[in-house]
Amino acid sequence: MFVRALSMEEGRKIQRITRTAKNPVKLRRAIVVMMSAQGQSVPDITSLMQVSADYVRDVIHAFNEQGFGALDPKWSGGRQPTISQATRERICLIAKTVPSDWGVTGHSTWSLRTLAEHLAKAKVVVSISREHLRRILRSEGVGWQTTTTWKASNDPDFLAKMQRILALYDYAPQDGRVVCVDEFGPLNLMPRKGKSWRPRGSPARLRATYNRTSGVMHMLAALDLATGKILYRIRKRKRWMEFLSFLKTLRARWPGERLYVITDNFSPHKHPNVREWATANDVDLVFLPTYSSWLNWIESEFAALRYFALNGTDHRTHTEQNAAIAGHIRWRNQRCGPKTGFATDSPIRTWTSYAAKAA
Repeated sequence: MFVRALSMEEGRKIQRITRTAKNPVKLRRAIVVMMSAQGQSVPDITSLMQVSADYVRDVIHAFNEQGFGALDPKWSGGRQPTISQATRERICLIAKTVPSDWGVTGHSTWSLRTLAEHLAKAKVVVSISREHLRRILRSEGVGWQTTTTWKASNDPDFLAKMQRILALYDYAPQDGRVVCVDEFGPLNLMPRKGKSWRPRGSPARLRATYNRTSGVMHMLAALDLATGKILYRIRKRKRWMEFLSFLKTLRARWPGERLYVITDNFSPHKHPNVREWATANDVDLVFLPTYSSWLNWIESEFAALRYFALNGTDHRTHTEQNAAIAGHIRWRNQRCGPKTGFATDSPIRTWTSYAAKAA
């Protein structure tokens, strides 16, 4: 028996499959069809392919009836699961709780072994291996994850303050400019972990030290949304006097414009002397809601500064470290542009109430 006569196009296609197929089952079936189309008999194909005659006949019959679709393997999915879907869901429910909820003491979290023992003891399953349990959890989207924290805002005016800040980000005031101000630090001298391109298995090494003998510095920085540039000063302390001095620097840089300074609730920012000077010098201090530093656009710039200028370094003096920071900011300011589109796709844009809890 032989496969049906193939057209020239079908011949080219079957030849292409024998050259490019990645699946071994599909490749083997395509070779059987091509050999049969070339006039080789079932015994010849059986001898050359080291397969049974029944296999060759089945492939030929299937191709004659179904065409090229017969070449694709049809996986049956294996044995039916021995644990029902309802039981799998209960296993995942238990895994997402803490052991003490089920009277299991001595553990604050489940290991695969303790979870398997509890499931058998509670008669959820008769017995289950750790590997089977791991596969069930993984298939149901339950993974081993690190616990994270969430600091909720307790500001009763959260939404109003957030909406005002978003409005300043979205629509630049006609009578002035928006500047995001914050402190970065403390800048101490220590080896900082980082990432770099290295041969596999040969990470860069930094000295281990617990000595902090050179004190710390603090950076006061401002992000001008109109240009995207960062202005900064590095000082030994970050009291209200340093903050006021920095505001005076910003005021001198943009005379005649009202400054909308977005800042957090750090006590020096709210000092009476700072407020009095701001009122007298056409500076509007726009305070973030409490515990909402993520609304300050400059925070993302600090993350980049830490990643590119500090991580992976081991500066021995503040002069050396300050020079590294200055070099990064100069590089950045030469390539920046106006800041637009803050969190445009974020759910915060549609909030009508604030749920002060972890999500």
